[in-house]
Amino acid sequence: MVTTDVTLSESAARRIGAILQNEPEGSRLRVSVEGGGCSGFRYEFGFEQGIAADDVLVKRDGVEVLIDPVSLDFLRGSEIDFVDELIGASFQIRNPNAASSCGCGTSFAM
Repeated sequence: MVTTDVTLSESAARRIGAILQNEPEGSRLRVSVEGGGCSGFRYEFGFEQGIAADDVLVKRDGVEVLIDPVSLDFLRGSEIDFVDELIGASFQIRNPNAASSCGCGTSFAM
């Protein structure tokens, strides 16, 4: 199922596409939310070749990102972005559901 509940920025789609060039054919980025981190929940990023029957797809510019249904509940309304700054480059999730987040941006509280 394709969703518009989570979006990819142009820079995120471009960076994911570049990374996938070095991954096995059919790989996709998976974004999930796990318990833990310094704020209660943390974002996880990884690559997978398969799609689970209940996975949700976020698409932009030919790039597909996988999200499981439980994580989608935490990510609804979010934008996945890629930022390249002097202090480093990273994927960032702009999550309107997060009440607070840690300084590194990888964990959040609801």
